[in-house]
Amino acid sequence: MRSSRPRAVGKPEPFQPRFDDQGLIPAVAVDADSGEVLMFAFMNREALAATRSKQKATFYSRSRKKLWVKGETSGNFLIVKEIRVDCDQDCILLLVRLPKGGKACHTGERSCFYRRLKLTGPAELEPLL
Repeated sequence: MRSSRPRAVGKPEPFQPRFDDQGLIPAVAVDADSGEVLMFAFMNREALAATRSKQKATFYSRSRKKLWVKGETSGNFLIVKEIRVDCDQDCILLLVRLPKGGKACHTGERSCFYRRLKLTGPAELEPLL
């Protein structure tokens, strides 16, 4: 399917992120080398600006109502190598690197996405192998 929007190859476009009515935008962190999805969180304008300036993934905690830098307590910082934005500019993709042996999930797993929901049968979660 072809896009109805012309694409200017090689020409920069303005960055106009579309934050929701709470001032947040979803952000997905992906391992820059393997492509593994590591975690999902939200950013506000301040978190996005801090992520760009410090190149450490910074998010907005909806429960604590404050910014947090991933790894500030565990040491498992997500070092941002690239920031991508989807076609509607309403979702952020962070290509990141963890420290060697680092874990992105607060449970101690490398990724927050360490289980899968069975497609058939009982609605159960099973660990990824």
